[in-house]
Amino acid sequence: MTDRKAIVVELAGACGFDLVRVTSAAEFAADREAALRRIQDGHMDGLPWYTADRVNRGSRPDELLPGARSIICLGQSYLPPGNDLGPAADALVAASGRVARYAWVKDYHRSMKRRMRDFVREVASQLGSDVAARWYVDDGPMLDRAAAVRSGLGWFGKNTNVLTPSHGSWVFLGQVITDLDLTADPPLQKTCGACVLCIDACPTGAIVAPYVIDNTRCISYLTIENRGPIPRDLRPLMQDWVFGCDICQDVCPVNRKAHPAADPIPEAPAVTPSLPASAGVLELVGLLEMNEEEFRDAFRGTSIMRAKHVGMQRNACVALGNLRAGEGVPPLRRALLDGHPLVRGHAAWALGRIATAEAVKALTRARDCEGDQEVLEEIDGALNESDGLFRQP
Repeated sequence: MTDRKAIVVELAGACGFDLVRVTSAAEFAADREAALRRIQDGHMDGLPWYTADRVNRGSRPDELLPGARSIICLGQSYLPPGNDLGPAADALVAASGRVARYAWVKDYHRSMKRRMRDFVREVASQLGSDVAARWYVDDGPMLDRAAAVRSGLGWFGKNTNVLTPSHGSWVFLGQVITDLDLTADPPLQKTCGACVLCIDACPTGAIVAPYVIDNTRCISYLTIENRGPIPRDLRPLMQDWVFGCDICQDVCPVNRKAHPAADPIPEAPAVTPSLPASAGVLELVGLLEMNEEEFRDAFRGTSIMRAKHVGMQRNACVALGNLRAGEGVPPLRRALLDGHPLVRGHAAWALGRIATAEAVKALTRARDCEGDQEVLEEIDGALNESDGLFRQP
């Protein structure tokens, strides 16, 4: 008799996946209740697509694939070869903004789905039969982390990431729901114990309790999914992050010995000759001065496109303000006069933080010609802030 499970595991590795485990297609009742509770408690506010209907559907694999019997859980590391954590773990760098490590590679949704498609085809070919399957990354309704934990791929960290014994939390998760009857793997008997390093390290206090994140305070949400202004009380806490955040992963002890990817997803293309996206930082002045077409040309095929042009310019303003980078004043002044209203407001805030004579002069002049009430409020707030911070150049 053909050992179908062994074939599945072997083919997953051949298709480039670092981890593979199997769980049953039974519903995820407890995880469903936990997710619904997060919605009810307001911890998923700001994500209108994350609804109760989505959670209910994603917790029942047989609704996603009638006749489902197994879920093949896949993990793909995105840690650079050599386990080099690079500048994302460094201190603030003048006039550059940090990018979450997963965005150093090309858009993982496309890369993962391409590998998963090839994997399913190879499984069907090797088993010599029709295989019904649907596959998901994190843009579908499947409760991906719940499946990974039940399969023994990893366990829940207190920052809600899945921690794997071999590759830490630097992994993309994928699930193949199939009608194949495969032997399920047991869950791991691991926890984070008494460790709370991730909770203590989160600058915005987004991890409000072990295993609970308030999405509205998370830097990843604020810099990517959020389409409006970033709350003023959170801006100073965001440091120089312009796309996502790795702080809770950088401090995690499990990640200190994480293995890099065996077959890495290709790196994102260089954005500028001096600061490629794969270096983990973006040059803020250049980012702020890009037009829409230049932005698309620079970031096409990367996860950074999710934040959109206006969102990344907004984020650049906040980072420049937190760095108090004097070289940011001229582009911030131009953005204050000519940018999108969302960018103008955040440029005003940044100028108030930098608070040089040139920055204050730019705010005063902009106030006389600004017609947007929300931007005017930002300018007034920035001028008030600069009164306490003002220093001669």
